[in-house]
Amino acid sequence: FKFLDGPNQLIKSDELNTTFDDVAGLEEVKEELNEIVSFISDIKSLDRLGGRAPKGIILSGPPGTGKTLIARAIAGEAKIPFFNISGSEFVELFIGIGASRVRNLFEKARKMTPCIIFIDEIDAIGTQRGKGIGIGNDEREQTLNQILTELDGFENNSGLLIIGATNRIEVLDQALLRPGRFEKILTLEMPNKKTRFKILKIHSLSYPIDVGVSLKLWSSMTSGFSGAELKNLLNESAIQAARNNKKIVMSQDVEMAFERILLGSRKKFVNDIQKRLLAYREISKAII
Repeated sequence: FKFLDGPNQLIKSDELNTTFDDVAGLEEVKEELNEIVSFISDIKSLDRLGGRAPKGIILSGPPGTGKTLIARAIAGEAKIPFFNISGSEFVELFIGIGASRVRNLFEKARKMTPCIIFIDEIDAIGTQRGKGIGIGNDEREQTLNQILTELDGFENNSGLLIIGATNRIEVLDQALLRPGRFEKILTLEMPNKKTRFKILKIHSLSYPIDVGVSLKLWSSMTSGFSGAELKNLLNESAIQAARNNKKIVMSQDVEMAFERILLGSRKKFVNDIQKRLLAYREISKAII
């Protein structure tokens, strides 16, 4: 019955080197989280005022906006252990397995307080109850009920913080979002031009990029890109440079990677007839 424990991933405090300095942009979110970090680091100061630290936080936003990164940064700033697990890892075929894993996870976390439990894709187990029929739905509901029970079970200022991340906050059960459980909801927006430049600057440190590559230009060109997509742009650029046996990433490598991400690989045409047919098709789309 070892599988009842589940694949809980514990990252110790001395293994966390991520801080808020590694998170570009999101200034309002970081300001809000700085207060929570100070509460976790010094619980007694809050007790003296009669206040209570939040038990849970929901990080909501489109994919690639840095929800996992900022959760790790909270643990890195507070210098406390960090449990990292996906919501889908709680859901199994047999009813009761997920609930047992939740109990075991919280039991381990209580022994290591102060600490953080990060549940990625919490919508996998936190969707509204009573929406489906069957074994899978029953298992999910039991798992959710156990999480609600655990959130009610520990003291207000116990030093245990639960962080959930989701792209679909509208499907979460309202019982999760009431005060005393996941009471803070922080929305992470897609980066603007200034933030995209900061993100590119941080990720560019990992690659040998030529001085002629203008990160400001590419921050303007990449409107609508998330942080993960910007990192992928530089990674594709490095792959393109390696494909051409270059030692550094040049501007043309970034341009080729950009075209590859937006338009896909360049097609090889057998003859001019295929080119002409493709041109007719694309022009007709524009006309329509």
